[in-house]
Parts: sequence; C-alpha cells; structure tokens
Amino acid sequence: MTDDEKKPRNPRTPVRTALGALSGALAGCTALAVAELVSAWVRPQAGPVVAVGSAAIDRTPAAVKDWAIRNFGADDKLVLQLGILAVLALCAMALGVVALRYRRCGAGGVLLFGVVGAVAAVGRPDSEGLTDALPSVAGAVVGAALLHLLAGRLASGGPTPDGTAAGDGVSPGPYWDRRGFVIAASAAAVASAGAGALGRALNGSSGRDALASRKDIVLPSPASPASPRPRGTQLRIPGVSPFITPNKDFYRVDTALVVPKVDATTWRLRLHGEGVARPVTLTFDDLLRRELIERDITLTCVSNEVGGPYAGNARWIGVRLADLLAECGVLPPSKGGPADQLVARSVDGMTLGTPVEDVMDGRDALLAVGMNGEPLPFTHGFPVRMVVPGLYGYVSACKWIEDIELTTFDAYDTYWVKRKWAREAPVKTQSRIDTPKPFARPEAGTVMVAGVAWAQHRGIDKVEIRVDDGPWQEARLAAEDSRDTWRQWSFPWQATKGGHTLTVRATDRTGAVQTDRRTRTIPDGASGRHSVVVTVE
Repeated sequence: MTDDEKKPRNPRTPVRTALGALSGALAGCTALAVAELVSAWVRPQAGPVVAVGSAAIDRTPAAVKDWAIRNFGADDKLVLQLGILAVLALCAMALGVVALRYRRCGAGGVLLFGVVGAVAAVGRPDSEGLTDALPSVAGAVVGAALLHLLAGRLASGGPTPDGTAAGDGVSPGPYWDRRGFVIAASAAAVASAGAGALGRALNGSSGRDALASRKDIVLPSPASPASPRPRGTQLRIPGVSPFITPNKDFYRVDTALVVPKVDATTWRLRLHGEGVARPVTLTFDDLLRRELIERDITLTCVSNEVGGPYAGNARWIGVRLADLLAECGVLPPSKGGPADQLVARSVDGMTLGTPVEDVMDGRDALLAVGMNGEPLPFTHGFPVRMVVPGLYGYVSACKWIEDIELTTFDAYDTYWVKRKWAREAPVKTQSRIDTPKPFARPEAGTVMVAGVAWAQHRGIDKVEIRVDDGPWQEARLAAEDSRDTWRQWSFPWQATKGGHTLTVRATDRTGAVQTDRRTRTIPDGASGRHSVVVTVE
C-alpha cells in the first residue's frame, strides 16, 4: 500500500458539506460562548443575543410587538431569543460550507456578525460606551479563527491539480486531515461548553449585590396605611380572579430581555427639568425616610385585549409623587406650571411620558418601593417604580426608574409615542368573564358566571350580563375596595341545554357604559365587550 493510499481522502460532497456545516455551527457556538464569558466581565446586557434582540425590539413595528404579546404573552422574549439563535445557527452553518472553498470569506462572515452585535450593543439607549462592543468582538474573533482552522483541516493534506495549496480560494486537495479535524472540533466543543457554562454562572452571580440589598430591606410601616378592605371584596366562586394578584402571577410586559438587577444601596433618582426650582437626587434610603403611603391599585397594560390577562391588582407602598414634585417647586399646568409631561427613564433606557396634571390631581400616584408586603420583585421594578392609577402602564408604570425630567409633550416623544402609540392613555372601562371558560361544557341548571371589571380612578357602578341576544341583566357586584381597584361580580345563570353566548358589559361611575365597538390595542387600548361561548349539557 502506498503512502497516498494510507492518507484519508476528502469525503464525498454530501459528507464534506455536512462537516463544513458542523464546523460553522461549532464556530458559532464558540463565538457565543466566548461572548457570554466576556459579557460577565462587561455586563449581561452587552451580550450579542441580548443586544441584537433589544435592537430588534426597538425596531419592530408596534403592530408586530402587539401580536407577539397577544400570542406569546410573557414568553415573547424567549421566543425572540430562540429565533435569534436559530437564525445565527443557520447562518453559521452556511458560513461553514462557504469556508470549505473560501476559508477567508467564511471567517470574514463570522467577523461581520460580530460587528453587527457590537453596533447593536453600543447603539442601545442604556449603552455604557465602546466597552459594550467587547463581548461581540471577542466572540467573533475567536469564532472566525476556529472556523478558519476547522475548514483548513477539512481541505488540507494534498495539492490541488494545479499545484496550489488546498482550501485557500480554490478546490480542496484530495486528502483531508481527519485526525486534526476531530481533535480541533472536539476541543472546540469542550472549550465552548465550558466557556458558556462559566459565563452563565458569572452572569448569574453578577446581581449578587442587588440580591443582597433587596434581602436586607425592611419596609417601614406606612404613615398612611391602606384602608381595611370591606367584607365581600373577594367572592368565593371557583375560577374568579383573586382580588389581590400574587406577585408570582402578576403580569409582566416590558422590553427588557435581561431583567435589570439594581443594587438599592447604589441606586439614585434624579429629578430635574422645566419648572423644577430645586432639582434633587435621592437615594433609596431617602425615599424610605419619607412619609410612605399604602394603597390597593389595579394596573392594566395597554396591550391587553378585550378579556385578556394583562391586568392585576396589588397592594403598593411608596412615596406620593405629587408631594415630591411640589417640594421641588413643580406646578401642574392648570396652576401655571410650564411642564405638561413627566418623562421617567429606566436603567435599561426605556422612557415613559406621564401627564403632569394627572400625577398632581390628587390621585395616589406613587414611587413604589413595595408590592404585596415585600420589596418590589426584580421583574416588577426593584428597587423603585412608578404606579399611577387610571393610566395604562406604558405612560405611567416605569420600572427600574432612575430619572424624572419635567418637559412638554411638544418637546419630547417617549419610546412608545415614537412608535405611534397615543401620548395620553387613560384606562378604558372594561369587564371580563373569568368563569365559565370559553368552550366550557357546564351542566344545565344554575351556573355561576363571574369575573372582574375595572375603570381605575373612576370606579365601577354596574355590571350586566346578556345571554345570547336576550336582555341585559344586572350582575351582583362584590364590595368595592376603592375606585382605583377592579371589582368582582357574579351572576347566577339558569342555564338551559344547548350552545349559548355570554356577554358582559360594565358601567363606570361617570355613567359611561362600556362600548361594544371593537378596536385594536393600538394606539390607546382595546375596546369592546368580552364574550364566551359555552355548551350546556
């Protein structure tokens, strides 16, 4: 047997293509693993998947975002990240195939993806400068080098027919370095797995100080505690939403792919802008030393469809925002103040705009520090967030807040307004059937129909039920806690066999009846009446 016969020949095209794709996939995984590791040193938000995902969210049309929230709910961010990873995997495999013939082009493609990640990271509103580009750049350089190496092992071992070196812009030679490829690929797989695991562990521990600061917080007793809840606010009907939504069940809708972990001991809030005679910078302890109030307030997301789940009621504790503004010399527009918009900025760069008049009209607008008897959960804005009853969250409920600027609506458009949502968005009167569920099959006889209704800062005065096309019949309202909370209701329906449609409507304290006109959530919240179809057996 000759020496040439002992050398492993290049695999046939299908196998060789598969090995090239595998090389690209390994290079991509290694690039992401290295980027994850470097992001632990920089900050988790600088990782390429998070940076590109955040940039994608910022550039996605409002209608698409609304569709994602409606269809994926709290999993919308996971779906986005999985989608990004899937696209990167396909591109990496394609570059691996290209590198079989054009090694430099394949490696250059990996570097190009690194540039995209770096630009996305540096271009974020919360970017900390060029250091945010380091994870993407470092990962791309290592990934490109690995792809160049692996492609070389697949194309080395013999000259091309014209005598040139194999795998450098021409067809590969007849032999390939099987042993070198296996060793390099195996080492890359092990190293990338180790780097990724270490990076995730370090990123997971990066919020250790924030976790410790939250654990050490003891919320003071409020100077103005919430009024005792009247008996009967909570109906004893299976399936109806609880009057107080537990923290773990409270809806979450935001754009943060990585939940900010803010250390309360280093957190600062700056208040400044037009009409602010005395700008201030407050610490978390400064807020705790102020007079705290405790209130039950229902929040609603503007992305909540008719009958949707994005509404919840909690007991909040915090500082009156109006008192703080007044101490800084701020006057509402109705009293001559020059600013009509309060722009709240989050640590992740989000901006929300709230009417100054609404914040200072006597409602319990809060800088909240607690939720349902404990410090705010990280997912709901720890250490401090805004809560303003009667307004949809996108114009009032800034989480992880760090800056408040007084300005005008004409001078500045906030994040969602730039994306064609309305500047001002009072919550619309809504009601929802919680039980029976759609397509339920209850037995004939008395069936309890029950749910919740809300019209924050106006209050609910009446709820009515209609069966099929029959007359509206008044439901029984549970006791009202306050006009800023939702209200449970129930209706004993004498159900007869067959298919039926149940529809609900509410009337708020101003006398306005919930409209039957269906509108989308964009630009200022959905309207219409919730109905469910059931089959009585």
